[in-house]
Amino acid sequence: MDDAAPKDKAGLRKAALARRRALTDAERARGAVRLLGYADRLPIADGATVSGFWPIRGEIDLLPLMRVLRERGCRLCLPAIIDATTIVFRDWASDDALVETGFGTMGPDATAAIVDPDVLLVPVAVFDRTGGRIGYGAGYYDRAIEKLRNKGRTPTLIGIAFSCQETEAVPVEAHDQPLDLVATELDIIACRAA
Repeated sequence: MDDAAPKDKAGLRKAALARRRALTDAERARGAVRLLGYADRLPIADGATVSGFWPIRGEIDLLPLMRVLRERGCRLCLPAIIDATTIVFRDWASDDALVETGFGTMGPDATAAIVDPDVLLVPVAVFDRTGGRIGYGAGYYDRAIEKLRNKGRTPTLIGIAFSCQETEAVPVEAHDQPLDLVATELDIIACRAA
């Protein structure tokens, strides 16, 4: 790693998001197709409740993958911001109309059931191979995962990112929830901390 590379979360996030923004539309489209090709390698049981996310800011488009998971009998849900510190996961039936749910994302409206996912496909700004993850800085996922664990749930956490978002080491704080795996357009990475 270059000594001039940022070491703090904000600097790492800024650098990784700049690399992601530099991807072409064709590279993004190929990434989504490649991610779809890993569907059978992800540890997601048929019928599991899976939280995805609506892609924003140049994130890899996992909507094709989510369609395949639905075909395998998975129950899908999408996150929705309900206040300054909290997201919930709303059930997403294939014919549900989507509304803005905060942070630029789309999801089911407030009439949709709130569910506890077995698997979270987690948006990532930066990741490392030990499961360290930097999101967009609001901490929504860390708090939601902690809340699930406090309820006795142990969801599988799969980060979704382009390979260009990898860094050597993410600074980890006590509240950070480590990823079990990271799925990129190049491969599935089993995280050492998991």
